[in-house]
Amino acid sequence: MKSAKPSLGAPESGAAGAAALDRWAGVPGAPRPPRSRRGARLSAAHVRPRPSRGRSRAPRTSLQLRAKFGSAGPRPRWARPPPEMRPLGRRGVPPAPAALLLLPLLVPLLGASPGPGAPAELRVRVRLPDGQVAEESLQADSEADSISLELRKPDGTLISFTADFRRDVKIFRTLTLGELEKGQSQFQALCFVTRLYHNEIIPSEAMAKLRQKNPRAVRQAEEVRGLEQLHMDIAVNFSQGALLSPHLRNVCAEAADTIYTRQEDVRFWLEQGVDNSVFEALPKASEQVLLPRCVQVGDHGKPCICHYGLSLAWYPCMLKYCHSRDRPAPYKCGIRSCQKKYSFDFYVPQKQLCLWDEDS
Repeated sequence: MKSAKPSLGAPESGAAGAAALDRWAGVPGAPRPPRSRRGARLSAAHVRPRPSRGRSRAPRTSLQLRAKFGSAGPRPRWARPPPEMRPLGRRGVPPAPAALLLLPLLVPLLGASPGPGAPAELRVRVRLPDGQVAEESLQADSEADSISLELRKPDGTLISFTADFRRDVKIFRTLTLGELEKGQSQFQALCFVTRLYHNEIIPSEAMAKLRQKNPRAVRQAEEVRGLEQLHMDIAVNFSQGALLSPHLRNVCAEAADTIYTRQEDVRFWLEQGVDNSVFEALPKASEQVLLPRCVQVGDHGKPCICHYGLSLAWYPCMLKYCHSRDRPAPYKCGIRSCQKKYSFDFYVPQKQLCLWDEDS
C-alpha cells in the first residue's frame, strides 16, 4: 500500500521540511516552494516569526488609519476592489478624468460647429460705394428658407435685409442715429417690405454652404445693378405683420409705426391668401402728388414726402456653373456677387420724422 502524498499546504517534517524552510528563507538560487492549486498561502508554520522589537502594537482599525492618513490616504488591501471590479484599461494607465469623458458632449454646446438646421453665419469685409470698408454678416436658415444680411456703415447706420422665400417677401430695415439737438430720439427706424423675386439672390441652401478661405480679404461686387426707385404708398399693420411674414415682427420691432409697402405688391400677396387686415391705407396717390418733398418744407409739423436711399454693397446674387469633361451636366462651382441701390419715397405726417432728407 502506497503512502499518501504530503499536502502542499501542510508543514513538512525532517530534512525535507528544513530544506523547504531554507528555500523560503531566501537562499540564493533556490526556487520558491509550490503554492496550493486553490491559491491559498503557506500556513503560519512555514514562516519564521520575527523577533519582537519593544512592546507589541495592536492592529490599527480603519478609523485610526483614516485619522492618520485622512479620507484620501492609502486604503488597506482588504478594502481595495478585486481585480474583476476595477475599471478596464491597460495596467499602469490612470483613468481619464470625468471632464475629458464629457468633452465630446460639451463641444456641440460650445458652438464649435452648428448642428443640423442651425443658421449658418458668414462674416465678410466689403468695400462700400464711397470706398470705405465695413463688415457684413450673412445668415442662412435652410429650414425656414430665409436669408438675412446685416451691414453697419462707418457713420453708425445699421442696414438689414431679410429674404423670406416661403412668403415671397423681402424686408429692408434701417436704424439711423438721431440728432438729439433737433429733438429726435436716439435712433430712427424704418422698414420697407416688397415682393421677393427668387432670381434676386441665391437660394438659402446655397448660402448656407458658402465659406471663405481668406477672412481678411476685402470683397468688392462683381456686378453693379441699376438703381431701383420704389414709391411706398401703403402702411403695414405691425400687430398683424406675422400674417405676411414671421420675420417681420422680429426685424421691424423698432419700426412698429413706420413700416411701408407698395400697392402693387399688396395685390400680389392678397392673391396668395394674405389677410387684408395686414395693410393700412395712406393718403391716396393723387393727394401725395400734391405734397412737397420734405427737403422743401420748412415747418417740421407739416406732412411731406420723405426720401431714403440705401445700398446693398455686396451680396451673392447668382450661382456660377462650370462645365467639365468628366461631368455631362454643368455643376455649381461658385457665386457671383452684386451691388444694388434702392430709393424709397413714402408719406410722413410731419417733417420731424424725415430730418435726414435735409442733407440729401
